Amino acid sequence: MRFLSVTTWSLNRLLGSLQWNEWDDAHKKIVTRVEEKPEVHSLLELPQLLVEKGYEAMEVIHPHFPSTELSYLEELRQAVEKAGIRFYTLLIDYGDISSEDPLRQAADVQFLKEWIDVAAAVGAEHVRIIGGEAEPDAKKQLQTASEQLNEICSYAQTKGVGVLTENFKRLTSTAENCLYLNEQTAIAGLITDFGNFSGESKLHSIQETLPHSKSIHVKALQLDDGSIDQAELEQCLELVVQGDYSGPLTIVYDGPDDMWSGIKDVEEIAKYYL
Repeated sequence: MRFLSVTTWSLNRLLGSLQWNEWDDAHKKIVTRVEEKPEVHSLLELPQLLVEKGYEAMEVIHPHFPSTELSYLEELRQAVEKAGIRFYTLLIDYGDISSEDPLRQAADVQFLKEWIDVAAAVGAEHVRIIGGEAEPDAKKQLQTASEQLNEICSYAQTKGVGVLTENFKRLTSTAENCLYLNEQTAIAGLITDFGNFSGESKLHSIQETLPHSKSIHVKALQLDDGSIDQAELEQCLELVVQGDYSGPLTIVYDGPDDMWSGIKDVEEIAKYYL
């Protein structure tokens, strides 16, 4: 069964300030950079709002969490449960598990485990771990990423949280590397983002990762006039149907226009492939 979901990245100009994490190589530590944004909707209000708009699930990027205090996480869990929406994935937007720097390895793995704790506290079914920042042909770093991912999976299992990785960032920009991590680790599966494969091999890459995907990020390309490339998006969605994919179709809008309108434009195409 396929159902509609949305990622909070699609609302990144409406949910308040973003707390981005970055690696400070000079001081060998993780730092936080705040990107100020207006708060039209709070994260606590979002579950009910999404249900009212017909969504069955949501995926939340970790920078949208204004707090990780246990009292706040309990409030968010209650808001999710009251709304009756699935918190499908907590998308952790920091961490380089392919790094060969032992200090960064230790810091990033600890950071990721702490966010797995957050996922468990709010009732998220999965976390998304970035596959790595290394170049896609860096075989040693790919092996490092698989080892780190297995450690993270072991921890997540004790918390009842599934681990996914995605065709996101350099190391997992190829279907080959996504499939390697899927086969060599204990992850629950992949996220395939239409917008993160490109070139002549794009449709073939989607075909390869689809059978192993637990979530599809439905991101449309934009034409020069700013409109959606509907024909290209429909080609991608047709592969979802042909592959008998079951799971969320998570709407991703990353354009400059009104975010709710942009989400709706993508949804109007995606709903025919449920």
